[in-house]
Amino acid sequence: MYPKTIQKLIEIFSKFPTIGPRTAGRIVFYLINQPQKEIEELVEALRNLKKEIKICSFCFNPFEGEGNLCPICADPSREKSLLCVVEKEIDLLSIENTKKYHGLYFILGGTVSKLRKEDIKKLRIKELEERIKNFKKFGMKRSGFNEIILATNFTTEGEATAKYLEKILKPLKIKITRLGRGLPVGAELEYSDEETLLAALESRK
Repeated sequence: MYPKTIQKLIEIFSKFPTIGPRTAGRIVFYLINQPQKEIEELVEALRNLKKEIKICSFCFNPFEGEGNLCPICADPSREKSLLCVVEKEIDLLSIENTKKYHGLYFILGGTVSKLRKEDIKKLRIKELEERIKNFKKFGMKRSGFNEIILATNFTTEGEATAKYLEKILKPLKIKITRLGRGLPVGAELEYSDEETLLAALESRK
């Protein structure tokens, strides 16, 4: 229906989260009508994304700078006895924007749907266990975590993921808490305001 070049871009954009073929088509036609300079800036920014951005060796948060740890993990003032487990990068940012949580994070990389094996394999569960058990291996100077906060979304998948993690982490004998009141069932962290997130953090149980 479309020229091959346009169709190829539509297929690429359709792979993006929450982007379907129709929205992908709108993006492509928007780009077609942009000046050449704008397109070149976009291409250069995409190149730099892979060239300049690194993934934190501890929490998997993308960052720009020196070393293997992101600014949060490398910050000596952070409370390194607290670990907050989130589904994705945007959830980390949402909690960080409350300016009330001062511990560390771990990005799980998704959720499980009805505990399907293929979903579980995609998550960084083994990596999470390794960071809890071998804390100092990743450049941390404290003895370990006193509390692990499971900050998964209050969706069906998020709830299933939290329960699965509780089962996996229980033998480690570390206090495990979940976000409390303030977040309605079905809510996602990235769409919650800072006051709601703060209430959920403070009432975790």
